[in-house]
Amino acid sequence: MLDVLSFSPPRAVGQFSSPALPLLLIGHGSRDPEGRQAFLELAQVYQSLTPHRPVIPCFLELTQPTIAQGVEQCLAQGWQEIVALPLLLFGARHNKFDVTMELDRLQALYPQLRIRYGGPLGIRIEILQLLRDRLAALIAAQPRRIPEAETVLLFVGRGSSDPEANAEACKLARLLWEGSGFAAVETCFIGITHPRLPVGLERASSWQPRRVIVLPYFLFTGVLVKKIEAAVEKQRQRQPEIDWLMLPELGLVDTVLHSLQQLEQEALQGQTPMNCHLCKFRLAVSAEVGAGSSHHHPHEHHDHHHGHGSHHHHSHHHHNHGHTPAAAADPWAELQSYHQRAWQVP
Repeated sequence: MLDVLSFSPPRAVGQFSSPALPLLLIGHGSRDPEGRQAFLELAQVYQSLTPHRPVIPCFLELTQPTIAQGVEQCLAQGWQEIVALPLLLFGARHNKFDVTMELDRLQALYPQLRIRYGGPLGIRIEILQLLRDRLAALIAAQPRRIPEAETVLLFVGRGSSDPEANAEACKLARLLWEGSGFAAVETCFIGITHPRLPVGLERASSWQPRRVIVLPYFLFTGVLVKKIEAAVEKQRQRQPEIDWLMLPELGLVDTVLHSLQQLEQEALQGQTPMNCHLCKFRLAVSAEVGAGSSHHHPHEHHDHHHGHGSHHHHSHHHHNHGHTPAAAADPWAELQSYHQRAWQVP
């Protein structure tokens, strides 16, 4: 059986203080009932810590309630102003593009509504420390004493079509490795970008370690986390001489709740930071403007009431929530195909 360290639910941390605006908490969505329920439970706990206004959970895709249903629920309760917060790990297509497009659509339907838009978790020192603490606890709980110098860390991200988000995952993995004493850190992804998980497992093994610790960087469990766990279990059977360990997803812990509070406060104050310096959507629009296109740069011309500071991304592409056989295929599976697509916008 794969050794996965579990952690206790959050302690009572007291009520947070925030202005009385409803929070539309937006999750990615999962086909896995356990993953969906984990997000709903987080919303319920956060609501109990901020009982003076509603916390309304909804999802971008794959399950319900939808973002539109969440907005309609706010309007039905008489709210004219809300905070919309996508609970996502990194700034990538979903929060830069898909969520904002849907909010723009709803803004056009309900022009009286003011939406304050929040950003993703990003790299936060408290999450970095949480992961460090979990690594230390996992190692301390093992009966076999294996030196850190004979241990490799394998960081597994979700993978994105946004190169900057993938770079953020690599940066977080490197920050975890610095000062850890581990022989190496390898970074891979479960989908979309490269290197993929099988390559990551192979690279981790190539160091000839006595122990490999797999860290899947996800907020909640779901289809992909379980896929990673199954792959690591197969690797353990293939290489029983290596001690294969695995940490769980971030889950419902104090650190995530406090980070959520900070994201909400940033949105309320109009101080939401975005990783836009190398954003491919921004760069593409900048190139059009530089070439004399009539298309305005969304960072400079933003006339909507929901804005994340000066950061807003537009495109004429609409997110496809369908799951046709063509959509189910992986257009990014071949490495060269990925390179050809990576910096293209939809």
